[in-house]
Amino acid sequence: FEKIRYEGFDPKGDPVVRVADGFHARVVQHECDHLIGRLYPSRIKDFSKFGFIEVLFPELAPGTQE
Repeated sequence: FEKIRYEGFDPKGDPVVRVADGFHARVVQHECDHLIGRLYPSRIKDFSKFGFIEVLFPELAPGTQE
């Protein structure tokens, strides 16, 4: 999402409501993903466009299939 609204509590227990957009929204989503155990590669739909595929999945690198 390019714009998000999120809620939580500050260290004193007071409610916090924020809106983030652009890069800030992506950073918040990224950190929330970490909290629920999701890693960035799990969001990738097409690994052929993912950099370093030959490192992460050498068996899928071009030229290794027969």
